Amino acid sequence: MYEPIRTKSVHSMADAPQYPHRTREEELDIQLAGHLAALLAVTDELGLGRQGDRIAEQVARLRGAPPARHAALGHADTAALHNRALALAGRALVVAASRADTAAAILAAERMDAHTAALRDSRLVGAP
Repeated sequence: MYEPIRTKSVHSMADAPQYPHRTREEELDIQLAGHLAALLAVTDELGLGRQGDRIAEQVARLRGAPPARHAALGHADTAALHNRALALAGRALVVAASRADTAAAILAAERMDAHTAALRDSRLVGAP
């Protein structure tokens, strides 16, 4: 009644892909290093050298190479920079916790506390 299929189906599974796959841990390392590198850029923009050095150590540990550092201070709004740093530190904390990286999690939590305090202080300074 039906004629048998004589050619390969176009719906058959393809051969194994030829590109490398990363493990979940490797993906989390990349993501954490990215969040910390962005936090480092904002920290350098704020002129917080010593804190930036601590973040740079963690980025270097995760990437295996030292990160590029921000060379000069810009003229961005300080409160906006602290808000950005707070958000980046929060993201880094979430990723560090999911990969059980205690050192990065502690550093991210400390940075969150510091930026929260800086924002609170800046609001008090401008308050009547």
